[in-house]
Amino acid sequence: MISLTDSQKIGMGLTGFGVFFLFFGMILFFDKALLAIGNILFVAGLSFVIGLERTFKFFFQRHKFKATSFFLGGVLVVLIGWPIIGVVLEIYGFFLLFRGFFPVAVGFIRRVPVLGSILNLPGISGFVDKVGESNNMV
Repeated sequence: MISLTDSQKIGMGLTGFGVFFLFFGMILFFDKALLAIGNILFVAGLSFVIGLERTFKFFFQRHKFKATSFFLGGVLVVLIGWPIIGVVLEIYGFFLLFRGFFPVAVGFIRRVPVLGSILNLPGISGFVDKVGESNNMV
């Protein structure tokens, strides 16, 4: 079992609430208040889980500058009051930031009994193979 410190437990809670508010904000036709709260909670929770220094190092690496700009720019655009444009920018930045983790996630999901068989269906398999390719930092 993984042992978490108290700050990591708080971070998991903040991240969970952030994801909930982001999802709920999108369900309610891109409500800018819920999306702004979700963004703030998500970034704060991530900082609590992995630590401020590691969060800063992750986001501000030289080869991730474009991805960080899109992600944090999307957060800023949502906070300004343009939620749809901000969410699109955030999603693009998120995929650029975390594309190195996608092959690992796809490999893990393929080992789960029910989900693995769903990912091997004809229409879905090609898309999952494309997402799971290991073309890391371009």
